[in-house]
Amino acid sequence: MSTAAQDPAKSDLTKAKSRRERPTGSTHFGDTDFAEENVDEIGDATWGEVAQACCVHDAKGWATIFIGACGALFFLYFFLFSLELLGNSAKVLGGCSAGGLLSDKTNPVAGLVIGELATALVQSSSTTTSIIVTLVGADAVSVKSGIYLIMGANIGTSVTNTIIAMGQMGSGDQLERAFAGATVHDLFNLLSVAVLFPLELISGYLYYLTKAMLPDEVSDGDKWTGPLKKIVSPLAGRVLKANKDVIKEVATQKVENCDAYYPVKCIDDIEDYKHCASKCDKDAGETHESGDCGRVGLITCDKKTGCPAFFQNGATKQDDNTSGGVCLFLSLVLLLICLMGLVNVLQRGLMGMSTRVIYKATKVPGVFAILIGAAITVLVQSSSITTSVLTPIVGLGVIQLEQMLPLTLGANIGTTITGLLAALVSGKVEALQVALCHFFFNITGIIIWYPLPFMRKVPLEGA
Repeated sequence: MSTAAQDPAKSDLTKAKSRRERPTGSTHFGDTDFAEENVDEIGDATWGEVAQACCVHDAKGWATIFIGACGALFFLYFFLFSLELLGNSAKVLGGCSAGGLLSDKTNPVAGLVIGELATALVQSSSTTTSIIVTLVGADAVSVKSGIYLIMGANIGTSVTNTIIAMGQMGSGDQLERAFAGATVHDLFNLLSVAVLFPLELISGYLYYLTKAMLPDEVSDGDKWTGPLKKIVSPLAGRVLKANKDVIKEVATQKVENCDAYYPVKCIDDIEDYKHCASKCDKDAGETHESGDCGRVGLITCDKKTGCPAFFQNGATKQDDNTSGGVCLFLSLVLLLICLMGLVNVLQRGLMGMSTRVIYKATKVPGVFAILIGAAITVLVQSSSITTSVLTPIVGLGVIQLEQMLPLTLGANIGTTITGLLAALVSGKVEALQVALCHFFFNITGIIIWYPLPFMRKVPLEGA
């Protein structure tokens, strides 16, 4: 006789689809009233319950977990690939415009807006801040102007995870939670700018703080690439690889506009890095016009993977923009497919799991959550990737909004490392100063809005 037949009460309990039907009153994933539970109503589970839910399974259970984990990793990889391709496509489409924006010497308010627009165009605050650091190192932008540009970049980085949240429109409750998870990041950045922008205008707080801690000189460093970039970028680079030098050279006014890069030309019509994208040796008198070296536009080739699928010898600017537009569309379609697949796999894996157990397992102290968010972002080298991966998990209800906030704050700190590395590569003290301004901008924002519970409620309630 089965256990369920021997114990009718237990059979009724396993069939329960509402917390009202359980003696413990706990909510489980898949319940009809799952969305009605508030954070304050979630009971406190023991670590024993967490260990049992995590590690005590029969052979069939472990096989299901293994298949689910493989499915989740598959969708996660192509989710990250589509984000990388989306970023490359945005750089191809918006690179010339972003470079033109960053080259303008404007007032602080305009600098703030320009930083925001440039980041929205290239879909990466890490790219924008690295370019700003490079521009400051090249004396094309002053440190004070760079501070306002970086503040704007912090706001512009919030676009990607909002797009991800919109991908969960299939369920109203999931969309609400996911949108709140994405918005809490936006609100923190906006609130930090609302306080620190006028403070910087009046007192020069970030400028003088970072100036006081600068060394006399900065030695040249090596460029560092995160492990995730090494896994995802090669495949994305075989489809489309954006030429970041275009943005930098337009911004520093080395070229008047993007037309100077066209038409694309490969030596002897051979499409590889050496014949298309290698730099001209100016000391040897090599020039593009004489045909001594190749010339690439908004789409370039890679030393290791060669020229991407959408690279075309003889391409015009319109051709490259068309390729960027096609890849942007493909990346958005793939992004939504992978998002739906990832959410579906996670939903199936969590079905029947108690929210008390999940809440206990994911509830870590705020400081540790900030460190976790920072560590993940340093590894993936993009705060957009960190928050975009976390957003659907918040939508499912696995991570509460109160836990999402410190993770996104950590992501904000982690993304400043990219700018610091760019400053070390440039070898300029001024570049290091603006990178430190980015770091202390985020640190100061956290000190203002996170430690005190009543201040923390402002972004949480707003989301």
